[in-house]
Amino acid sequence: MPSRNRPLAPSKVDSVFGDIVQLIEAARQRAYQAVNTELIDLYWKVGSIISRKIAAAEWGDGVVDQLADHLAVTQPGLQGFTRRNLFRMRQFYDAYKDDEKVSPLVTQLPWTHNLIILGQSKRPEEREFYLRMAIREKWSKRELERQFNASLFARIVLNKSKVSPLVTLTHPDAGAVFKDSYVVEFLSLQEGHSESDLHKGLLSRLKTFLLELGRDFCFVGSEFPVQVGDRDFALDLVFFHRGLNCLVAIELKVVRFEPEHLGKLNFYLEALDRDHRKAHENPAIGVLLCASKNDEVVEYALSRSLSPALVAQYQTQLPDKKLLQAKLHEFYALNMDKGH
Repeated sequence: MPSRNRPLAPSKVDSVFGDIVQLIEAARQRAYQAVNTELIDLYWKVGSIISRKIAAAEWGDGVVDQLADHLAVTQPGLQGFTRRNLFRMRQFYDAYKDDEKVSPLVTQLPWTHNLIILGQSKRPEEREFYLRMAIREKWSKRELERQFNASLFARIVLNKSKVSPLVTLTHPDAGAVFKDSYVVEFLSLQEGHSESDLHKGLLSRLKTFLLELGRDFCFVGSEFPVQVGDRDFALDLVFFHRGLNCLVAIELKVVRFEPEHLGKLNFYLEALDRDHRKAHENPAIGVLLCASKNDEVVEYALSRSLSPALVAQYQTQLPDKKLLQAKLHEFYALNMDKGH
């Protein structure tokens, strides 16, 4: 007769405990959604008050500045109620207040997703398209940005001729369906999804490689939000380098290197330094990696405020470009071999 105290075989653990793990994960997801719903509802209500006060000429921009200062003093540690974000709450409310069909959707996405859609959409139907798609496809911030950059709305909804021949053959009325309900089953996105999978696979390998490279690299976060002007972006990976005492932003492009990629990364670094760098830390560093079928490119972006001595220190302690390039080539080949 088997002993009750005998532990399960490792091979059986996943199957035996799987139900409990699923219950925990489902509860976490429900808790996260509940918190997110409350947060978006709070931002909506605050935006409503600000909108009405300004419309009635009771408040001006200066009063909103006072509100931000008052909250900073009376609610220490409270984040998300800066002057900029308060005006975004007003913009958020004004954009959806009269649209009963779309306004319930906004609570199903995080605030950053909502800001990306609000800031980059040019018309109400475009906002609705990306809201529904992001909810249905469970897009990350990075994937949502990628779909905006790829002009998905314009290609699919505004231009019938862009519907792929295969979709047209299997669903002759696909063009009308796109305009009516944006049904995702009809979208010809295999190429985009493959690129997304490749991007995720490469990032996962790069993160592991950098953490194994030495104890100086400490992981801070992925899809790290930064604000440039009135738009929100997400950095692929952000580390803190203990030896250099600075943040290190990693941006990966699965396309051929273009000079503007480096220019954009410099804007992100300025945002990192402005909003996230602590007083005792050095300016942030950017690492741009471009991987394509033909070549791999690695470039460092350094703040213009760096002294020559600090530049020399950075160059000494950062991983060699050729090493990163070789690893990027290796990871690209591995991911392509796996069918990504």
